[in-house]
Amino acid sequence: MSRELDKLSINAIRMLSADAIQKANSGHPGLPLGAASMAFTLWTKMNHNGKNSTWDNRDRFVLSAGHGSMLEYSLLHLFGYGLKVSDIKQFRQVGSLTPGHPEYAHTKGVEVTTGPLGQGICNAVGMAMAEAHLAEKFNKPNYTVVDHYSYAICGDGCLMEGISGEASSLAGTLGLGKVVVLYDSNNISIEGSTDIAFREDVAMRYEAYGWQVLKIADGNDIDAIENAIEEAKAETSKPSIIIVKNQIGFGCAAKQGKASAHGEPLGDENILEMKKNFGWKTEPAFYVPDEVYTNMNEYIEKGVSKEEAWDKLFKEYKKAYPELANEYTKWLSGEIDKEALLNNEDLWSFDKEMATRESSGIMINRLAKLIPNLIGGSADLAPSNKTYMAGKGEFSDEDRSGQNLHFGVREHAMAAIVNGMYAHGGLKVFCSTFFVFSDYMKGAMRLSAIMNLPVAYVLTHDSIGVGEDGPTHQPIEQLAALRSMPNMTVFRPADSKETAAAWYYAVTNGTTPTSLVLTRQKLPLYDGDPTRALKGGYIIKDSKKDIPDILLMASGSEVELIFKAASELEVKGIDARVISLPSFELFDAQNEDYKESVMPKSVRARVAVEALTSFGWHKYVGLDGDVISLDTFGASGNADTLFKQFGFTVENVVEKSVKVAGK
Repeated sequence: MSRELDKLSINAIRMLSADAIQKANSGHPGLPLGAASMAFTLWTKMNHNGKNSTWDNRDRFVLSAGHGSMLEYSLLHLFGYGLKVSDIKQFRQVGSLTPGHPEYAHTKGVEVTTGPLGQGICNAVGMAMAEAHLAEKFNKPNYTVVDHYSYAICGDGCLMEGISGEASSLAGTLGLGKVVVLYDSNNISIEGSTDIAFREDVAMRYEAYGWQVLKIADGNDIDAIENAIEEAKAETSKPSIIIVKNQIGFGCAAKQGKASAHGEPLGDENILEMKKNFGWKTEPAFYVPDEVYTNMNEYIEKGVSKEEAWDKLFKEYKKAYPELANEYTKWLSGEIDKEALLNNEDLWSFDKEMATRESSGIMINRLAKLIPNLIGGSADLAPSNKTYMAGKGEFSDEDRSGQNLHFGVREHAMAAIVNGMYAHGGLKVFCSTFFVFSDYMKGAMRLSAIMNLPVAYVLTHDSIGVGEDGPTHQPIEQLAALRSMPNMTVFRPADSKETAAAWYYAVTNGTTPTSLVLTRQKLPLYDGDPTRALKGGYIIKDSKKDIPDILLMASGSEVELIFKAASELEVKGIDARVISLPSFELFDAQNEDYKESVMPKSVRARVAVEALTSFGWHKYVGLDGDVISLDTFGASGNADTLFKQFGFTVENVVEKSVKVAGK
């Protein structure tokens, strides 16, 4: 390993990136060219093993500026992660291992899906929180089996996004010394110089957050970058940001330092000129000198040795602490005993009416006793969201063992942080806020769904039942928005039993995030098997006829209205079937026979009731049915009064049903 070979390897990153983007005629060459030196140097300092991308104790790397994905793909190729030149040639092509932005669980070595700017910094903070919690749990004297760093590369755009400030503030408060952010400071954004919209002193800002700030004047000074990384790692009481002055599009004379280098191919002529300037072979494209691979093999073997040393340590740890080692293995595998939870009567048992936020709180505490790696918290609303786990401590700078997380009023960063925690591995994670503020979390929730991360989102105060806080705090369109999101499972439970089912699904499904949409007001407790809600929709009160006169359907608090309305309709000679639909997604996933048994196609008289927007219900009620909903914003006032004002009464359900049934 020599400096000259390192510089040659860095230039290989630049050339591979430029050629791939040119071949695709699409992509962002500016960051890979400008940040190649600092990224390569970081990867040579990281503990990771390209031959095993899932090694537990690897350092985590997040490319927060995900548009520069060719930088990461070039690194993965050179550091032995199995990404071939043939894969790089397929950059941005359908089905390739090198998509436009890095994708989690798609390309080996990519820790999280990034691209929406600022998210990656939050993910790295979450990873560091997970590392700190696991280290506190499992490390013993002479056995530091959990000991790694979380690194992120970000750009000017990431630091303009408010989400990065939220997470950085929390990271400073928590003293997360194993977060290191390398800031590609090149003073260029898509519209031109950052002076037009971004003139703040980033160093002062991060000092105010409580971070160690390190500065490098020349982004190609490998020694300075290496020393800064070591200095960042040596500071264990606070996170570090290394501000590196880079030139966007470095090495391409026609584009260097210009906004045009950001998001468009360099052009064949410019690439040819750049290769000549670097003394690179101009043909063929995607050329990498043999000396580079020889150089990289030494780094790759260094990573193998690091993991071998850890494996040896863990074998000794297993002998010294067999129970802890078994628990560690179980946590990191994500293993959970579904049958034990399903058959645990105490977990599912409720004996009185209560708000579903309260039954959710009970479930969280019950699960915390059964799932020791459950961790989560709220955006400064735990007393209202009912998310506090009794006796489980507070995660803080002073105590990493606590399972109750305090995110402060930082909804968007909270969701992105828990994505990072889950992606890290070893923990079952949830977070919470008022349902209306899911709007602030949407970007990160969407990434949970894209990545198949089974994060649990606890969203309380679910309708105009919020009452006096008024329309700013009364969700209307949010439920439809979450239901429209692919791979997001949404539960709006009608009682505590359905809430238990929602939580069971959230902690066991392993493939989708779950949104639990919960009431502030008390709801009845219905008879019947609580696990039936796992089908997403079911008959909660059947008609007397085999084929009912009308189908009444609702979710959440409005199930009570249709339940009572069915009795009133019976007096009027209308035989109604009452259907609870806590989860559209799970109901739609059932086979056709089951769905027909609940909602016979022959019954066209249908009424749905939900105290939110009607959007989405028409697929169930059809052209002949009706929806009692709220397609306007709410109002400030007593919740009971508001429900009556907006037509959420038994009387109105009966009136609409009589009309729809034509009787």
